[in-house]
Amino acid sequence: MSIFVSYIVLGLSLSAPMGPINAAQLDKGIRFGFMHAWLVGIGGMVADGIFMLLIYFGIAQFIEVPVIKLFLWSFGFFVLTYTGIESIQKSGTTSKAVHYTPSETKGKSFRTGFFMAISNPLSILFWLGIYGSVLAQTSGTYETGQLFLYSMGIFLGITLWDLTMAGVATGARKIVSPRVLRTISIGSGLILMGFGIYFGVQACRLLFG
Repeated sequence: MSIFVSYIVLGLSLSAPMGPINAAQLDKGIRFGFMHAWLVGIGGMVADGIFMLLIYFGIAQFIEVPVIKLFLWSFGFFVLTYTGIESIQKSGTTSKAVHYTPSETKGKSFRTGFFMAISNPLSILFWLGIYGSVLAQTSGTYETGQLFLYSMGIFLGITLWDLTMAGVATGARKIVSPRVLRTISIGSGLILMGFGIYFGVQACRLLFG
């Protein structure tokens, strides 16, 4: 049981650093509420699950194919930059969103999180290092059922963090002044654009370097 708890803690620690998903959750939660923020996290978690399956079945090495890497870097640049710009443009509507029905569908929030995560080559390299190490450590010692259980522990930790982020964003939406909400939304947009520009630079290096 203590091993299972340690993997829950691992999932929490993997999700905690500020990245595109956390920034998007913060923005969606402030503008549209808890469910939209959580669905961004769920979308990212589905992508994480796909990465973990790729690693489990030993086909993650295909990410090293130059054409695939170029596509992922370029797609990541587009998704993150577009979402960041949209966040900044709509930051002025944040205070209105607190009082009116959200105009964005829940499906779009889910897709935002999914495409952010699935188009990020750093994610699969990250999971290759983390989950690959978990497989190396546990596959020789534990049975497949136990390995699945520990993998679910990681996902449970990620889920708990997503719920926490969604709750924090929703709480800020209710108690923080509209000016601060707008500043947070702009800051989230800038973070997303920063990651997007980084991805674009990597795509250019791969294409022209």
